[in-house]
Amino acid sequence: MEQPFLSTIHHLLNQPDDIEKLLNAPTRTYVRDTKAMASTPADIKEYTNSYVFMIDVPGRKSGDIKIQVEDDRILSISGERKSEEKEDPEAKYVRMERWVGKFTRKFNLPENANVEAISAACQDGVLTVTVQKPPPPQPKKRKTIEVKVA
Repeated sequence: MEQPFLSTIHHLLNQPDDIEKLLNAPTRTYVRDTKAMASTPADIKEYTNSYVFMIDVPGRKSGDIKIQVEDDRILSISGERKSEEKEDPEAKYVRMERWVGKFTRKFNLPENANVEAISAACQDGVLTVTVQKPPPPQPKKRKTIEVKVA
């Protein structure tokens, strides 16, 4: 009499191609996150004193957006647009094209980004995240030392 566990392992070991395909297949979470990153367009501008990230977030409220700095150099912007909670029972969709779901984008920040000075604003469906640069070093002034008579 065989045990079901051993029988299952024996069955799996006799099909190495299927196991390798199964183990190397991307997970649903990975595919979903990859699509969320690819479908979130962003513009990045560099100014003399800051970096500005502009991301389209139509239909999202500021409370639905999360901005974090990971590992001191990765700016992570994520959020979610949920479907309408109160559906009209008399209405049915003829077409549904607006995107509903999670989005995420990650950016490697340059060395001269001041991660302590980040601000964000959302207006007209565009999220603007500003990362300040540290001020340039001030040139050292000459110091005059008075020579005293001994």
